[in-house]
Amino acid sequence: MPELPDVTVYVEHVERRVRGTRLLAARVSGPNLLRTFDPPLEAVTGAVATGARRVGKRIAIAFEDGLFLVIHLMVAGRLHWFDPPRPPRGRPLAAFSFEGGTLTLTEAGTKHRASLHLVRGEPALRALDPGGLEVLEAPAGRFAERLRDGDHTLKRALTDPRHFSGIGNAYSDEILHRAKLSPLRRTSQLDEDEVARLFEATRAVLIEWTDRLRTSAGEDFPEAVTAFREGMAVHGRYRKPCPICAAPVQRIRYADRETNYCARCQTGGRLLADRALSRLLKRDWPRTLEELEARKRAT
Repeated sequence: MPELPDVTVYVEHVERRVRGTRLLAARVSGPNLLRTFDPPLEAVTGAVATGARRVGKRIAIAFEDGLFLVIHLMVAGRLHWFDPPRPPRGRPLAAFSFEGGTLTLTEAGTKHRASLHLVRGEPALRALDPGGLEVLEAPAGRFAERLRDGDHTLKRALTDPRHFSGIGNAYSDEILHRAKLSPLRRTSQLDEDEVARLFEATRAVLIEWTDRLRTSAGEDFPEAVTAFREGMAVHGRYRKPCPICAAPVQRIRYADRETNYCARCQTGGRLLADRALSRLLKRDWPRTLEELEARKRAT
């Protein structure tokens, strides 16, 4: 799922291309994509775009008369831009033809989860925001308060959109590795120094990757949007060496998601139990990185 860095760069490129231009046509072919009916989609046709903004992990395109087209890409949704007269490829879920080009929405796979809302007014737009704290705009004290609002694992706290805005599976892995904290550590267990370290790591990772993605895209519309990026420390790097200590990156699987971490940097060498695999192996489940390595050598 595109997260804060990816969505921020999307927003910047969308705004650069549509601001001050008129929407000539809006076409939606995805049967479950459009989640609102009032105002109707026809209401935005002919309106001039006034800008774009990020709302959590959503992309909101603002139009005159207080209208907002709000796109949530979910896991596999992606945006594309086509300068005229180049037509969109294939059959996108949605296509928005502006005076300067066409913005399309596509979604890979068979599980179509992306959504589109057309709303009128700031209150209606705010209603789509889960309310997570904008870490890049908040002081350390507000971050600490939100982190300790309930007792959760750090992984869950960071990825809950009601707690923190725009952080998902990929960048939470990177943040926790940077902070040298276990993804299963409880928020109630952190001392003041650890909270401060997590705050700084969160800001640093989000700023660093936003800058990287800006540089990578340059003037071109961002097309290589993925959760797995070259240069990430642990996310998507199972069994590859940690860039800090060279220990193999570990993972925890749950449903269709996984958490990646470095046991040496984040858990003092202790392996976190993968729920399914540890239940299967029971007493044969290795408890430490050293035990895991010893078993590998013995096979």
